[in-house]
Amino acid sequence: MIIIITLIPAVPLIAFLMLALFGHKLTRKTAGFIGTGSIGIVAVLTLVIAIEFFKSLPEIKSYSIVLWEWINTGNLKADISFSLDALSLVFCFVITFVGLLIHIYSIEFMAKDEGFTRFFAYMNLFVGSMLILVLADNILLLYLGWEGVGLCSYLLIGYWYKEPANGYAARKAFIITRIG
Repeated sequence: MIIIITLIPAVPLIAFLMLALFGHKLTRKTAGFIGTGSIGIVAVLTLVIAIEFFKSLPEIKSYSIVLWEWINTGNLKADISFSLDALSLVFCFVITFVGLLIHIYSIEFMAKDEGFTRFFAYMNLFVGSMLILVLADNILLLYLGWEGVGLCSYLLIGYWYKEPANGYAARKAFIITRIG
């Protein structure tokens, strides 16, 4: 169970790295498969976690997983840790299953776009950041997820950056997420 919860945000982030680092060498079909397949895997993992979670009710109402100590100075101690409860599980379902549908739709919609691989890299980073946001066990990790979502919003809104209006809208979204 602990490993599966850790894999939920890790799989889209690994796919992002693969697409960002090696995307220029991949065919569109391979890039679409990596991007969409990773979200499909996470959706299945979320379903497996949900089954196990509901089997353990009412004895265990939440799981907390500490991966490593992030900061430990004075009175401040923050770990890289995830917490799964009923609410975060609902959000994981929404993020992974809606994200999977968006990825599937995008394969055809973006088929002729020159930045096909870049789009799927951004989308996987977006899904991974949202999953970190909803699974975060402390405010610092939640903030890291929020910043990742804000960065991805900027990147996706300004995806067609050659049109000035898109660049303006991306900068506006970036500023608004900073204020939030």
